[in-house]
Amino acid sequence: MKPDVSIIIPAYNESERLGDPLRLVLDHLKKSGTNAEVIVVDDGSSDDTVAVAERAFEGLSADTARVVSYEKNRGKGFAVKTGLLDAKADIALFSDADLSTPIEEMSKLVAPIRSGEFDVTFGSRALDRSLIGTHQPWRREQGGKVMNLIIRTLSGLPFADTQCGFKAFNMVKFRPLLDVMAIDRFGFDVEFLFVANHHKLRLAEIPVRWNDVAGSKVSVVRDTRRMISELMQIRRNAKSGLYELNAE
Repeated sequence: MKPDVSIIIPAYNESERLGDPLRLVLDHLKKSGTNAEVIVVDDGSSDDTVAVAERAFEGLSADTARVVSYEKNRGKGFAVKTGLLDAKADIALFSDADLSTPIEEMSKLVAPIRSGEFDVTFGSRALDRSLIGTHQPWRREQGGKVMNLIIRTLSGLPFADTQCGFKAFNMVKFRPLLDVMAIDRFGFDVEFLFVANHHKLRLAEIPVRWNDVAGSKVSVVRDTRRMISELMQIRRNAKSGLYELNAE
């Protein structure tokens, strides 16, 4: 049976944090009766990420839960794209491996796509900060606000939070756009939304619950520089026509 939803979880050296979140995801799907597949994409980890995921999936068929892996680390964006291309459902959601947004929030993003109201929905920490349970350290949180301002300025996108790792897609409309995506690392979230908006897909930013989870690999200084560089690349790509589809 074709799944109703594909859940993509990119993972890079997440062996210490991945097991419990995967069990939470599987428990939620079972309790809610959701017909879904779970795909962990191992982004060239050097630890036991694959083994941890396989243990969590033990006894489940590959149609229900599976691991996709490759040897060389390519970046979170590449991992998410790989998972989306492997997805069997017409609606796909990607979630960060730490479940900083609880999987129970999935219906907030999936329902508007299923009803035909929107094509791409994405969680936001900025629209309703009362939904944040555990905040980031002050410096990191302020750095995130500055980052969002930079993103809005350079991308032209009007959204308050493009970086929350919880996004859902109408794959019938979004899958063809994956062919023109060029950002494999930090700026892929912005590129996803930029290209979807460029092709007139209907986007919705939706407030979700969120908690900071220790172990983030994000560096405020390093990744701000990387984001600016990748935002400029997105602008160049758009100007050069890279984001056009051959059939258009």
